Amino acid sequence: MADPALLAAATRSSGGALRLAALRFPAQIDVRLAAGSAAADAITLALGLPLPVEPNTTTATGRLTALWLGPDEWLVVGPPDTEQDLESRIRAAVAGGDDPLSVTDVSAQRAALLVSGPRARDLLAHGCPLDLHPRAFAPGHCARTTLARAHIVLVARARPRAGFWLLVRSSYARYVTDWLLDAATEYV
Repeated sequence: MADPALLAAATRSSGGALRLAALRFPAQIDVRLAAGSAAADAITLALGLPLPVEPNTTTATGRLTALWLGPDEWLVVGPPDTEQDLESRIRAAVAGGDDPLSVTDVSAQRAALLVSGPRARDLLAHGCPLDLHPRAFAPGHCARTTLARAHIVLVARARPRAGFWLLVRSSYARYVTDWLLDAATEYV
């Protein structure tokens, strides 16, 4: 996992230009089903969170966020230690239905990092092939992409100054953290 002390030191030395932090493992439930199906409607009602239907967007309500990962795939992200509750609520909502679906707890699969501050987009642009300009990747957008050749899910948080979540496979978290710290030296 990422070294919180190193991330905090880089944040302090950037003089407010960057904030780098390791987030406690959020709950992450992968949901596969047909958009617009009865199951999708039932999940929306159970969570109070509509699944986004526009590609590469997110929806958020309270402490839950749903990420569009594909035409039939979403990632529901919630607070740490709520994965069992989230999975149970989703499964209960679709129980007895005929729609084909998959509900999988993938919380341990990815670590979560936060990159925020006025230079966050600049830092990420060093290693990410996406156009990160706010017109192309605005708050509320998400994408599967790479950062320094590591596969990540990048989320532009819905609140404009909330920065970015980087959901990275746990086995690559240390590598991505080291890369971020190295790339951030320009701003510290």
